[in-house]
Amino acid sequence: MSGSCHASWQAAARSARVCAATRIGFLLLAFCSLMPVAGAAHGGELKPWTGGATPPLVLKDPAGKIHDLAAYRGKVVLVNFWATWCAPCREEMPSMQALLQRLDGKPFEVLAVNLMESEEKIAAFREAELIDLPVLMDRDGAAAKRWKVRMLPMSFVIDRRGAIRYQLVGEATWTRPEISSAIERLIGADAKNQSASTAR
Repeated sequence: MSGSCHASWQAAARSARVCAATRIGFLLLAFCSLMPVAGAAHGGELKPWTGGATPPLVLKDPAGKIHDLAAYRGKVVLVNFWATWCAPCREEMPSMQALLQRLDGKPFEVLAVNLMESEEKIAAFREAELIDLPVLMDRDGAAAKRWKVRMLPMSFVIDRRGAIRYQLVGEATWTRPEISSAIERLIGADAKNQSASTAR
């Protein structure tokens, strides 16, 4: 009898895990289905940030190395939340990489924060799409929650002092003049501010 009960308990536990995984899968699919609408509605525009202080961001990359946003002080950083199942996320990645290459040698970095996917999925996507951006792994979604990410893709532009200056909701072409020039102005403005501070 006890063996039968134990087997029933195991079966119930397996069934609960399958149901939980199915519910998560449906939620992810529903979430992703809203992404194209979000991208089109916002038109990929940089909006000045009014949401307060920059949340902490300390995550590992697929190789296990820890990255702390605070360690990037002195650089303008584009923090992008994305996932491989999000079509607009995939579509904007090449322009993000092109922007990073265009600004090579300047104090600028991209941190692509992947939402709750495995190293294998990320590696397969990067290999297929020839994407070489630095990727961080938000395994449990805690970072996205702290940053109040309500849809994907969602991006934040951080100045060289570590403050969020812009937010962009939805897909963007990051090499568009109005976007890239805003980032370059921010790099230049921060450089001037640091030089003035040093002179004083």
